[in-house]
Amino acid sequence: MKLFKFGGASVKDAEGVKNVLHVLQTVGHEEVVIIVSAMGKTTNALEEVIKNYFEKSKAFHASLQEVRKYHNQILLELFDDENHEVFYAVNSHFADLEYFLRSNKSPNYNFVYDQVVSYGEIVSTTIVSHYFNEKGLSNQWVDVRNLIKTDATYRDALVDWDQTQKRISKQIKKKGLYITQGFLGSDENNFTTTLGREGSDYTAAIFAYCIGAESVTIWKDVPGVLNADPRYFENATLLHQISYREAIELAFYGASVIHPKTLQPLQRKEIPLYVKSFVNPLLPGTSVSKGADLEPKTACFIVKKNQLLISLSAIDFSFIMEENISEIFALLHQYKVKVSLIQNTAISFTVCVEDKFGHFEKLKSVLSKKFKVAYNENVSLYTIRHFTPEAATMVEKGKTVLVRQTSRETLQLVTKE
Repeated sequence: MKLFKFGGASVKDAEGVKNVLHVLQTVGHEEVVIIVSAMGKTTNALEEVIKNYFEKSKAFHASLQEVRKYHNQILLELFDDENHEVFYAVNSHFADLEYFLRSNKSPNYNFVYDQVVSYGEIVSTTIVSHYFNEKGLSNQWVDVRNLIKTDATYRDALVDWDQTQKRISKQIKKKGLYITQGFLGSDENNFTTTLGREGSDYTAAIFAYCIGAESVTIWKDVPGVLNADPRYFENATLLHQISYREAIELAFYGASVIHPKTLQPLQRKEIPLYVKSFVNPLLPGTSVSKGADLEPKTACFIVKKNQLLISLSAIDFSFIMEENISEIFALLHQYKVKVSLIQNTAISFTVCVEDKFGHFEKLKSVLSKKFKVAYNENVSLYTIRHFTPEAATMVEKGKTVLVRQTSRETLQLVTKE
């Protein structure tokens, strides 16, 4: 069995859906599970719906209708008959979403977030599944929420591997084509949970691990894994081979092509991961497996924008000792602030963090009771794996470097531009 994952860019419009069908017809579709993300920027659009919902904005209904209109346009371009059952199915999903938003009593933003954004994947896979059937590519649509069981940590749920293994093994047989959703799961009360943004890659890895898949292929709009994000760096180089270890390092530092949680389950069963182009599906792309760390061996550049640099020092100028650091990390964990870099001296402790959930103000209030708190907003964190002096000079040019940290293989720079 093989796992294919298609992200939002691959199904952003009717032509994209048609191209996914072309990819399958080109590379084969027997004994394949397809993980499909929400179409285009649907998740962002649904986040706007949630924002308007909580703010009781007049724009709420309009923002919701925009999401419906976007998908309806794709339907009209894919299906000639407006009485096709897919129109009813999609309308039914949106009716369920609207019912939830009318009847919901929970003030928990993260809970509401997961219930609402999940409709992006549900609608997307419904359209893709019906289109494939219409074109003679028989498939089985599967609701992933019945298979991937998690705890109730909404927006960043932890997988219950035992339950998930049993459910996936029972559902997915060795023959046929299955289409299901990325990013989603459900808790013990069957409320929808999500696995974190970009979690569709992780979904593919979960399925692959549970069924002992032959391989996982992530289909992207780039030819494979590049040594740098072409949005920020010129002349990016295609990496033909990456070891699991190196890929985990790159993902940990924030490389966006592969989700950080995707690689561990694949490595445990030595399931190869391929990153290929849905534009040119016959190109070899990038292989992530056992073997050479990098081929070719070159510096790899990762940038994380909109970071927060926090510097703490004791109010009484005492040393920052282990007990202080332990307390600080406990608070960072409590407020779900992700740490990307750490640096400390005798009387100060500095972290570069990502405030994904917008909890920094509350965290700052608590920290200020014991520490002097200084911070810089909207900084950038650059990581260079296998760095050279030339690579460092190129990144530093025209920037104010706030923190510079070097290890054997890795250089990290926090900059203000």
